[in-house]
Amino acid sequence: MNGMATLHSGVTSERASSWDRSGGNADFIVVKSGATVPLAQIDGAGEIRHMWFTIASPSPNHLRELVLRMYWDGETDPSVEVPIGDFFGTGFEFEDIPGGHTGQAYQSWHSLPLTVYDKAMNCYFPMPFGKGARITISNDGAQDVPAFYYHIDYEKYSDESATAKEGRFHAQWHHQVTTPILAGASPPVNLDGKDNYNFMHAIGTGQFIGVILAVQGYSTGWWGEGDDMFFIDGAKEHASINGTGMEDYFGSGWMFRDEYNYPFIGYSHRGNKDWTGTHVMYRFHISDPIYFNHSIVAGIEHGHANQRQDGYTSVAFWYQTEPHEKLDPLPPLKDRLLQPFWRIQTMQRNLPN
Repeated sequence: MNGMATLHSGVTSERASSWDRSGGNADFIVVKSGATVPLAQIDGAGEIRHMWFTIASPSPNHLRELVLRMYWDGETDPSVEVPIGDFFGTGFEFEDIPGGHTGQAYQSWHSLPLTVYDKAMNCYFPMPFGKGARITISNDGAQDVPAFYYHIDYEKYSDESATAKEGRFHAQWHHQVTTPILAGASPPVNLDGKDNYNFMHAIGTGQFIGVILAVQGYSTGWWGEGDDMFFIDGAKEHASINGTGMEDYFGSGWMFRDEYNYPFIGYSHRGNKDWTGTHVMYRFHISDPIYFNHSIVAGIEHGHANQRQDGYTSVAFWYQTEPHEKLDPLPPLKDRLLQPFWRIQTMQRNLPN
């Protein structure tokens, strides 16, 4: 709370929101199928300090169908491009819906920068900009979203140089069914990370500040023991930073046990006891950013030395200079929807434990 009493001249507090401009109580917007709707269009310098969303949608998959994008300082390529549920670390599991269908389930959890309670999602990452900010929501689903509520709280600065030395916020969605690497040395080794599951890559100067990771176990048995590995400023043969195991990186030890939610680390959702189902974890480098001066590749092994085949989905968060390396293309909707476990059970007989 240091600095809360410090007074700031030339700063105004503002909000972009879905409030009913007629003065009524219809404080939401409609996001039609196939539409991209602007949520905030801000000119000049400032910083987004808080965002809140809640959604009423008939689509069981709206958390993956709705894509949040953010653009800084007049750029044409987004610095943030993430399905809204994944951005807030929720919607990785299924729930039964009347009529015999399944859909994405909201998961309540909390950390310092992100919280979800029931269907209310909050973000506290600071997002500075110097010449403007644009935030949009796109509906890639087949059904209209009849009620999308939001607040985007931000500060405006009279001096455009106020954010000149601050990195711009970035977030990248990634999904992969990993391929087990079974051949090679015995015991297997992995030093160069070439087959790792990667959270993100970037060119420029900045700092990596965290990741939300969901692992969908495709076969029984512990899928951990994968080391986190960061290749910084051109490192190739060996990681610049090398961890000791997946649960270690996410602040646990001796495998994951019960769910836990702390400001910087957490295991926010536990799947099945045999390690199938979906397991969600997070690590935020708020007090220990991982700095890079020229480039970074951040990722983790899928099992020791990449010997597991499972479903990995992640959102990485970082700050960096602009212009940024273009984000990896977001897959079409059919390739990013959740897959129920019964669809992958037929693969189990051929998968390593």
